[in-house]
Amino acid sequence: VQYLHSGVDTLDRTDILRDLRLGVYDVLVGINLLREGLDLPEVSLVAILDADKEGFLRSAPALIQTIGRAARHVEGKVIMYADHQTKSMNQAISETNRRREIQQKYNQEHGITPVGISKLVAESMRAEVGAESKEAKTAKLNLKKIPKDEYPALIKDLTAQMELASANLEFEKAADLRDLIAQIKQKM
Repeated sequence: VQYLHSGVDTLDRTDILRDLRLGVYDVLVGINLLREGLDLPEVSLVAILDADKEGFLRSAPALIQTIGRAARHVEGKVIMYADHQTKSMNQAISETNRRREIQQKYNQEHGITPVGISKLVAESMRAEVGAESKEAKTAKLNLKKIPKDEYPALIKDLTAQMELASANLEFEKAADLRDLIAQIKQKM
């Protein structure tokens, strides 16, 4: 079991997700992790706690997006823990069932048997940037080897580094980080 939260830096986060994909552990506990567009085809079970707590994070679109994290696995399942079924839950369940019916009909009409998605596990960002200083790491990122779904977290981390460099009057470093962030955003 591993725990992922907002305090985990980008490089550690990438290593945690990579280790999950490699089977180092088989449970990842966190808050709203799988809503962030992470592409983890190995995820076979998504548990949504407090699914009946209406609001932004439990709206129908948010629930549908979270449910979709398990949809990439042939035997993917979602369990919504709740005291009662909300309108958002009902909408998410209905939409998921509607999409499933369309997919099953298409598969049947075209003789398609669903198979699991096979996606290579990328090297960790730590391996990509080497064991150099943190400043050198950011300047030498090989974006081709970093999955695009990790770009938003990387941008967030680099932005924090850029602001720190600027506050420390390290303007050249801040400018390099700014340029790297722009390069990443352009590739999104």
